[in-house]
Amino acid sequence: MLQVKDIFLKYGDRVLLDHITFLINKDDKIALVGRNGVGKSTLFQIICKRSSPDGGEISSQKGIEIGYLEQTLTIDTKRTIREEVRTAYERIQELEIENQDIQDEISRRDDYQSQEYLQLLERLNHNLEHLHHLGAAQMEKEIERVVIGLGFKSDELDRRIDTLSGGWQMRVQLAQLLLRQPDLLLLDEPTNHLDIEAIIWLEEYIRSYPGAIILISHDKTFLRNTANRVIELENGMATDYAVGYDRYIDLKKERSEQLEAAYKNQQKTIAQKERTIKRFMAKASKTSMAQSMQKQLEKMDRIELTTSTELNFRIRFLPVRRSSRTVVKATSLAKSYGQNRVLQGIDLDVERSDRIAIVGQNGQGKTTLIKILMKQIDHDQGEIEFGSNLDVGYYAQNQSEFLEEDLTVLELMEQAATEEMRSKVRSILGAFMFSGEDVEKKVKVLSGGERARLSFANMLLKPVNFLVLDEPTNHLDMDAKDVLKQALMQYEGTLLVVSHDRDFLSGLTSKTFELRDHKLFRYLGDVNYFLQKRELENLRQVALHKSENANDIKEKAGGRASQSDRRGLQKKVQRAERKVIQAEEKVKHLERQMAQPDFYESPESAKVLKAYEASKRTLQDAETEWEKVSDQWEQLTDD
Repeated sequence: MLQVKDIFLKYGDRVLLDHITFLINKDDKIALVGRNGVGKSTLFQIICKRSSPDGGEISSQKGIEIGYLEQTLTIDTKRTIREEVRTAYERIQELEIENQDIQDEISRRDDYQSQEYLQLLERLNHNLEHLHHLGAAQMEKEIERVVIGLGFKSDELDRRIDTLSGGWQMRVQLAQLLLRQPDLLLLDEPTNHLDIEAIIWLEEYIRSYPGAIILISHDKTFLRNTANRVIELENGMATDYAVGYDRYIDLKKERSEQLEAAYKNQQKTIAQKERTIKRFMAKASKTSMAQSMQKQLEKMDRIELTTSTELNFRIRFLPVRRSSRTVVKATSLAKSYGQNRVLQGIDLDVERSDRIAIVGQNGQGKTTLIKILMKQIDHDQGEIEFGSNLDVGYYAQNQSEFLEEDLTVLELMEQAATEEMRSKVRSILGAFMFSGEDVEKKVKVLSGGERARLSFANMLLKPVNFLVLDEPTNHLDMDAKDVLKQALMQYEGTLLVVSHDRDFLSGLTSKTFELRDHKLFRYLGDVNYFLQKRELENLRQVALHKSENANDIKEKAGGRASQSDRRGLQKKVQRAERKVIQAEEKVKHLERQMAQPDFYESPESAKVLKAYEASKRTLQDAETEWEKVSDQWEQLTDD
């Protein structure tokens, strides 16, 4: 369908794309991967002919339409959502206008037998057939399917785009592009402005898309669920893997190991030949032989190892002091912006060592809630109590904007570091991919991703026992995300993180709080548990089921639960949560014992196995109890 042929691009002394060639087929769903700065977005610009390479060409079948979702806004924000996405159907609208003109002309004429009249009927019939082929009858239905799938509500379609936030405006741009259905879609970070539910919808849409798609994304789960082919850009070269993302990871590792083994063998051969040449050169009788061997060595095709993107060391947050048991407690929080109610009746308890993810659709108030808790903005109603001995670390979505731009990377870190940490500054910077001359760059010349990495590196210089992160992965590539997640997995303090990145959240937290319809819903598990439960709620409409106990409480209070009843049930939820956590810890402790190599040879094995089965039953009972009282709590607060 389209061929990228021998593309070469050079910036100064740096070769960005070194004679890249690959073919794009009709049904390909390609993940274009590689570290930040390797030329992925540049290659997109070349494919859609917005930029020209120094050499090579892009050739395609005649009439191929290419659609490009770039990271900057290109739509007309003066239009409504409906008006803008309808531009995807320009040909349909042109034909509808033409048909209306034909019908008006027919209604004015009475020369039913004339050639002109018959030609009008023929044109009308032809246009109607063309409209049917283009799917005109399903146009409005398809518009609603895509727009609602990306998170909008059906009653928002006539809202002007310039009244939306930047993230929602990008969703309109994505919807317009998807509805156009070009033969080849180039999607550059399409999930950046989407919540988890919209990402899941987009994955399904991409899998069933009738054309070819090339994706740039740092969301591993998204690529895993969509791509059937991977093209990796590294050191100017393109390596094509005709497999899905998971298999690509395995093949890349195997290829790297094979290349490293071949490199080591070749280096041994070279060293051996060089020793022989040196020895022969010392003997006049063998000088010509040595010179011949030297020429052979110079002609040898040397194996070069590509720069590894895997880090050979890890980073850790500093040890933290013990905070009070209650870290922060919020009661009946409410916040509105003018007539727009964002939060209503939010009750939130964060206890020491909690690891909580906050999720929800964009616009549900996640960042607003975090800013209230961090005292960045005021709340309208409710109370907030903070615990004692708190050392708070806060990463905002725009955290990198607060960096001092005239300092170098190294200067910024050294100024923030304590005397004890100063010797570790370069190692921390290296973990976040600042090495060599990179540390001498001024902050003002750094890219968005580099600024984000520097902000995180800066946070590691001081001990914090309450870490609050708002969309921490937005500007990070896969390597940087891995480094951060591994550090957070070992973090000893209390963690509260807002994110839409499933791969990043998976296994990182033990609780998930969802903001939905101005309220907070609790799930005792990580993001995968939350997604399973939300699907169950959608299928069984659990949210509509009324708990008898909750209804009884409401009836006793005249249809509205009293404050004391609310507090009593909230305490039941908290006790149930603690029971589940204790039961989980017991199960994990026993599983660690059972994982020992000589476990089954131990005389205690039978006793441990019996305790393990009993602990699993206790955990199951505790989870059942927690789900029951949590349902009661949700129904009680749903008034």
